[in-house]
Amino acid sequence: MNVIISPSLMCMNLLDVRKEIEILSEYSGEFHADILDYHYCKNLSLSPDFIKAVTSITDIPVEAHLYVDNIDLDLVKMCADAGASIVTMPPEVIGRQMFAIKRYLDSRNVKFGISLNPSVPVSVIEPYIGIIDRLIVLSVDPGFAGQPFIDTTFERIREACALREKHHAHFTVASDGCCNEKYYKELYEAGADVFVLGGSGLFGKSKDTKEALKIAVNYVEEAVKGGRNHE
Repeated sequence: MNVIISPSLMCMNLLDVRKEIEILSEYSGEFHADILDYHYCKNLSLSPDFIKAVTSITDIPVEAHLYVDNIDLDLVKMCADAGASIVTMPPEVIGRQMFAIKRYLDSRNVKFGISLNPSVPVSVIEPYIGIIDRLIVLSVDPGFAGQPFIDTTFERIREACALREKHHAHFTVASDGCCNEKYYKELYEAGADVFVLGGSGLFGKSKDTKEALKIAVNYVEEAVKGGRNHE
């Protein structure tokens, strides 16, 4: 497939994690684990310990997506120790220690990612664009599933891809938030490399996760078949 499907694990059935992971592994290129602290945004979700449990039963890479007000090297280390393959975080929280975090993650062979809220201009990444491995472009405000898609996301992804080309950067671009069949085609054409699928894109399609996954994969495959028009 021409994009990576990354189920948002906060949206799955947490009463049966092993079974859910086994089902989702058939088509998932990554897993997306939101860590929310109730301070950065008013929700609580998952933890490094949860990631450790998931990585003990699958070889599929897990992204730790931190929406935490006081991110420091101790928390980043906990995510790396838990087995996260990518750690993404808001640039406004880590601005004074960004390069130190990047150096640490490099030492652990873990990728470094930045997540941009809808109100944050994409241009903020230019001063450090060369160190980013993953850029998440949020299409909803952070913290809660079920919000409506913000249409400026398409242009923001196009802008991110243009900056990537201009600076010969290497990061992949993920779309996160209300990512579903209404938007797959345009997100893909804009340049998204990763679809983070939550309730509307995956888990809300059926009470049976296996059936929900089939439905989601069919929609994604239809949207991306034939490649991007500009490729």
